[in-house]
Amino acid sequence: MERPPTPHSLVTRLRVGGGEARGRRLRAPKGIRPTQGMVKAAIFNLVGPGIEGAHVLDLFAGSGAIGIEALSRGAAQVTFVDREPRGLAILRQNLDALELKERAHVVRGDVVRWLESSPGEVGRAGLVFLDPPYEDVVLDRALKVLDRLLTDATVVAEHSRRHTIPSLTRLQVDRQRRYGDTLVTVLRV
Repeated sequence: MERPPTPHSLVTRLRVGGGEARGRRLRAPKGIRPTQGMVKAAIFNLVGPGIEGAHVLDLFAGSGAIGIEALSRGAAQVTFVDREPRGLAILRQNLDALELKERAHVVRGDVVRWLESSPGEVGRAGLVFLDPPYEDVVLDRALKVLDRLLTDATVVAEHSRRHTIPSLTRLQVDRQRRYGDTLVTVLRV
């Protein structure tokens, strides 16, 4: 059984930026690089009204800040996938505190393996967020699986500006925005 993190191991500077939980605080464990407020706001401006009623995947979820923001802004359901138990424990606490757990599904596992073993759930997603560790080729692997499985979706990848998105068959880069060292790439089927 996982023990909850101690209070001094948490960063609590995160807040939900919009929707029903706007202004509420989120917890995040040290060592996890959460999406900063300005970048998170930009991501949701890029996505626009497409969030309302959408089935969302938050891949490499960490503390769940992006998926929780999606729930707050009207997503029907969010599936959070990450392999780190520490981050998932905080994610569950955040969902409980914000009373959003009924519309959330939390999965502990390797993102690429989960994508490959869950084609039905991946196929019904209308919106996919990816925020893998920077400079990690796992982003390319995840995008290639999504390229095969998605039929009609928007994919938003947060990555280092030095990382080039691989050539894909169906997913095409729609737009990119740079925020310091962070690049936000929106792809559409």
